[in-house]
Amino acid sequence: MTMARRALLGMAALLLGSALGVATAADASKWVEGRHYTVLRPAQPTQVPTGKVEVTEVFSYGCPACFQFQGMMEKIKASLPANAQLNFVHASWNSSESWPLFQRSFITAQALGIADKSHGAMFTAIWGPNGPLAVVDMQTQRLKSRQPSIEDVARFYASRGGVTAEQFVQAAKSFSVETRMKQSDALVKAYLVEGTPTLLVAGKYRINNSMLSAATDYTDLIAYLVKKESGTR
Repeated sequence: MTMARRALLGMAALLLGSALGVATAADASKWVEGRHYTVLRPAQPTQVPTGKVEVTEVFSYGCPACFQFQGMMEKIKASLPANAQLNFVHASWNSSESWPLFQRSFITAQALGIADKSHGAMFTAIWGPNGPLAVVDMQTQRLKSRQPSIEDVARFYASRGGVTAEQFVQAAKSFSVETRMKQSDALVKAYLVEGTPTLLVAGKYRINNSMLSAATDYTDLIAYLVKKESGTR
Protein backbone atom coordinates (compact mmCIF):
# COMPACT_ATOMS: atom_id res chain seq x y z
CA MET A 1 0.00 0.00 0.00
CA THR A 2 1.45 3.36 -0.99
CA MET A 3 2.06 6.15 1.49
CA ALA A 4 -0.47 8.34 -0.34
CA ARG A 5 -3.13 5.63 -0.08
CA ARG A 6 -2.43 5.20 3.63
CA ALA A 7 -2.88 8.92 4.11
CA LEU A 8 -6.17 8.90 2.24
CA LEU A 9 -7.47 5.96 4.26
CA GLY A 10 -6.41 7.63 7.47
CA MET A 11 -8.24 10.80 6.51
CA ALA A 12 -11.34 8.80 5.56
CA ALA A 13 -11.32 7.04 8.92
CA LEU A 14 -10.95 10.37 10.71
CA LEU A 15 -13.86 11.87 8.79
CA LEU A 16 -16.00 8.78 9.41
CA GLY A 17 -15.24 8.90 13.12
CA SER A 18 -16.19 12.57 13.21
CA ALA A 19 -19.44 11.91 11.39
CA LEU A 20 -20.39 9.12 13.78
CA GLY A 21 -19.43 11.18 16.81
CA VAL A 22 -16.97 8.59 18.10
CA ALA A 23 -16.00 9.23 21.71
CA THR A 24 -12.50 10.63 22.11
CA ALA A 25 -9.72 9.37 24.35
CA ALA A 26 -10.06 12.51 26.45
CA ASP A 27 -13.75 11.72 27.04
CA ALA A 28 -12.93 8.13 27.96
CA SER A 29 -10.41 9.27 30.58
CA LYS A 30 -12.98 11.60 32.15
CA TRP A 31 -15.93 9.19 32.22
CA VAL A 32 -15.09 5.82 33.73
CA GLU A 33 -17.18 2.67 33.38
CA GLY A 34 -18.10 1.29 36.79
CA ARG A 35 -17.73 4.72 38.36
CA HIS A 36 -19.78 7.23 36.40
CA TYR A 37 -21.90 4.69 34.55
CA THR A 38 -22.65 0.98 34.55
CA VAL A 39 -22.88 -1.17 31.44
CA LEU A 40 -25.92 -3.44 31.50
CA ARG A 41 -25.47 -6.94 30.15
CA PRO A 42 -27.51 -7.80 28.26
CA ALA A 43 -28.53 -4.45 26.82
CA GLN A 44 -32.27 -3.84 26.71
CA PRO A 45 -34.19 -3.14 23.48
CA THR A 46 -34.97 0.48 22.67
CA GLN A 47 -37.91 2.09 20.90
CA VAL A 48 -36.35 4.76 18.71
CA PRO A 49 -35.92 4.91 14.91
CA THR A 50 -32.81 3.54 13.24
CA GLY A 51 -29.96 6.01 13.59
CA LYS A 52 -31.26 7.41 16.88
CA VAL A 53 -29.89 6.73 20.37
CA GLU A 54 -32.44 6.47 23.17
CA VAL A 55 -31.93 8.47 26.37
CA THR A 56 -34.34 7.24 29.04
CA GLU A 57 -35.44 8.61 32.39
CA VAL A 58 -36.93 6.08 34.78
CA PHE A 59 -39.14 8.17 37.05
CA SER A 60 -42.41 8.43 38.92
CA TYR A 61 -44.78 11.35 39.25
CA GLY A 62 -45.12 10.27 42.88
CA CYS A 63 -41.36 10.64 43.49
CA PRO A 64 -40.37 13.97 45.11
CA ALA A 65 -36.77 13.56 43.92
CA CYS A 66 -38.06 13.27 40.33
CA PHE A 67 -40.02 16.48 40.85
CA GLN A 68 -36.87 18.25 42.06
CA PHE A 69 -34.93 16.79 39.12
CA GLN A 70 -37.19 18.36 36.51
CA GLY A 71 -35.02 21.45 36.14
CA MET A 72 -32.06 19.20 35.40
CA MET A 73 -34.10 17.19 32.92
CA GLU A 74 -35.03 20.36 31.03
CA LYS A 75 -31.33 21.18 30.66
CA ILE A 76 -30.57 17.61 29.58
CA LYS A 77 -33.39 17.70 27.04
CA ALA A 78 -32.19 21.01 25.60
CA SER A 79 -28.62 19.76 25.22
CA LEU A 80 -29.27 16.31 23.72
CA PRO A 81 -27.19 15.50 20.63
CA ALA A 82 -29.10 15.67 17.36
CA ASN A 83 -29.20 11.87 17.05
CA ALA A 84 -30.53 11.30 20.59
CA GLN A 85 -34.20 10.88 21.48
CA LEU A 86 -35.68 11.22 24.97
CA ASN A 87 -37.92 8.52 26.40
CA PHE A 88 -39.63 8.03 29.77
CA VAL A 89 -40.39 4.85 31.73
CA HIS A 90 -42.64 5.18 34.77
CA ALA A 91 -41.81 3.01 37.79
CA SER A 92 -44.53 1.58 40.05
CA TRP A 93 -42.86 -0.07 43.03
CA ASN A 94 -44.04 2.40 45.72
CA SER A 95 -47.75 1.76 46.10
CA SER A 96 -48.01 3.83 49.31
CA GLU A 97 -47.38 7.01 47.28
CA SER A 98 -49.71 5.96 44.43
CA TRP A 99 -46.94 5.10 41.98
CA PRO A 100 -49.03 2.35 40.28
CA LEU A 101 -51.85 4.85 39.76
CA PHE A 102 -49.50 7.45 38.30
CA GLN A 103 -47.86 4.82 36.08
CA ARG A 104 -51.28 3.91 34.71
CA SER A 105 -52.05 7.61 34.25
CA PHE A 106 -48.79 8.34 32.41
CA ILE A 107 -49.16 5.37 30.06
CA THR A 108 -52.79 6.32 29.41
CA ALA A 109 -51.75 9.89 28.62
CA GLN A 110 -49.09 8.55 26.25
CA ALA A 111 -51.68 6.39 24.49
CA LEU A 112 -53.97 9.41 24.12
CA GLY A 113 -51.16 11.65 22.87
CA ILE A 114 -51.37 14.14 25.74
CA ALA A 115 -48.46 13.08 27.95
CA ASP A 116 -45.79 15.48 26.69
CA LYS A 117 -47.78 18.68 27.00
CA SER A 118 -48.92 17.79 30.54
CA HIS A 119 -45.67 16.34 31.91
CA GLY A 120 -44.57 19.30 34.00
CA ALA A 121 -48.11 20.18 35.01
CA MET A 122 -48.65 16.67 36.34
CA PHE A 123 -45.68 17.04 38.70
CA THR A 124 -47.01 20.40 39.87
CA ALA A 125 -50.48 18.94 40.45
CA ILE A 126 -48.92 16.41 42.83
CA TRP A 127 -46.14 18.40 44.50
CA GLY A 128 -47.10 22.04 44.02
CA PRO A 129 -48.95 24.15 46.62
CA ASN A 130 -52.55 22.97 46.94
CA GLY A 131 -51.98 20.43 44.17
CA PRO A 132 -55.23 18.64 43.28
CA LEU A 133 -53.42 15.29 43.05
CA ALA A 134 -51.22 15.63 46.15
CA VAL A 135 -50.21 12.43 47.89
CA VAL A 136 -48.56 14.18 50.86
CA ASP A 137 -49.97 16.78 53.24
CA MET A 138 -47.50 19.63 52.81
CA GLN A 139 -48.04 20.87 56.37
CA THR A 140 -47.54 17.60 58.21
CA GLN A 141 -45.36 15.94 55.52
CA ARG A 142 -47.39 12.79 56.01
CA LEU A 143 -49.17 10.73 53.39
CA LYS A 144 -52.74 11.79 52.90
CA SER A 145 -55.34 9.32 54.12
CA ARG A 146 -57.20 9.79 50.84
CA GLN A 147 -54.92 9.22 47.89
CA PRO A 148 -55.93 10.42 44.39
CA SER A 149 -58.05 8.12 42.22
CA ILE A 150 -58.02 7.50 38.49
CA GLU A 151 -61.13 9.69 38.29
CA ASP A 152 -59.22 12.55 39.96
CA VAL A 153 -56.40 12.15 37.46
CA ALA A 154 -58.89 11.99 34.58
CA ARG A 155 -60.42 15.30 35.65
CA PHE A 156 -56.95 16.87 35.76
CA TYR A 157 -56.11 15.75 32.22
CA ALA A 158 -59.55 16.82 30.99
CA SER A 159 -58.89 20.30 32.41
CA ARG A 160 -55.78 20.47 30.23
CA GLY A 161 -57.83 19.85 27.08
CA GLY A 162 -57.76 17.27 24.32
CA VAL A 163 -59.68 14.55 26.14
CA THR A 164 -62.73 14.15 28.38
CA ALA A 165 -62.57 12.60 31.82
CA GLU A 166 -64.73 9.73 30.60
CA GLN A 167 -62.40 9.02 27.67
CA PHE A 168 -59.41 9.03 29.97
CA VAL A 169 -60.94 6.59 32.48
CA GLN A 170 -62.02 4.24 29.69
CA ALA A 171 -58.53 4.24 28.16
CA ALA A 172 -56.92 3.78 31.57
CA LYS A 173 -58.82 0.53 32.09
CA SER A 174 -57.99 -0.89 28.66
CA PHE A 175 -56.08 -4.10 28.02
CA SER A 176 -53.38 -2.23 26.10
CA VAL A 177 -52.61 0.01 29.06
CA GLU A 178 -52.48 -3.01 31.38
CA THR A 179 -50.01 -4.65 28.99
CA ARG A 180 -47.79 -1.59 28.79
CA MET A 181 -47.73 -1.30 32.58
CA LYS A 182 -46.39 -4.84 32.81
CA GLN A 183 -43.83 -4.06 30.12
CA SER A 184 -42.67 -0.97 32.03
CA ASP A 185 -42.27 -2.98 35.23
CA ALA A 186 -40.25 -5.62 33.38
CA LEU A 187 -38.03 -2.97 31.82
CA VAL A 188 -37.38 -1.23 35.15
CA LYS A 189 -36.40 -4.60 36.60
CA ALA A 190 -34.11 -5.37 33.65
CA TYR A 191 -32.46 -1.97 34.03
CA LEU A 192 -31.63 -2.94 37.65
CA VAL A 193 -32.99 0.40 38.81
CA GLU A 194 -32.75 0.92 42.56
CA GLY A 195 -34.08 4.46 42.81
CA THR A 196 -35.59 7.28 40.83
CA PRO A 197 -34.74 9.27 38.86
CA THR A 198 -32.38 7.01 36.91
CA LEU A 199 -31.03 7.82 33.46
CA LEU A 200 -30.00 5.33 30.79
CA VAL A 201 -28.49 5.63 27.33
CA ALA A 202 -29.18 3.15 24.53
CA GLY A 203 -30.70 0.63 26.92
CA LYS A 204 -27.23 -0.36 28.09
CA TYR A 205 -25.52 2.49 29.96
CA ARG A 206 -27.02 3.30 33.38
CA ILE A 207 -25.81 6.61 34.80
CA ASN A 208 -24.68 6.65 38.43
CA ASN A 209 -26.23 9.75 40.00
CA SER A 210 -24.04 9.63 43.08
CA MET A 211 -20.97 10.50 41.00
CA LEU A 212 -22.56 13.53 39.30
CA SER A 213 -23.80 16.87 40.58
CA ALA A 214 -23.84 19.75 38.10
CA ALA A 215 -26.02 19.90 35.02
CA THR A 216 -22.91 19.89 32.85
CA ASP A 217 -21.89 16.56 34.39
CA TYR A 218 -25.10 14.99 33.14
CA THR A 219 -25.13 16.67 29.75
CA ASP A 220 -21.46 15.91 29.06
CA LEU A 221 -21.72 12.28 30.17
CA ILE A 222 -24.87 11.70 28.13
CA ALA A 223 -23.22 13.27 25.08
CA TYR A 224 -20.20 11.01 25.60
CA LEU A 225 -22.35 7.87 25.89
CA VAL A 226 -24.40 8.81 22.84
CA LYS A 227 -21.14 9.24 20.89
CA LYS A 228 -19.83 5.98 22.28
CA GLU A 229 -22.96 4.12 21.20
CA SER A 230 -22.97 5.80 17.79
CA GLY A 231 -19.39 4.69 17.22
CA THR A 232 -20.22 1.03 17.89
CA ARG A 233 -22.93 0.84 15.23
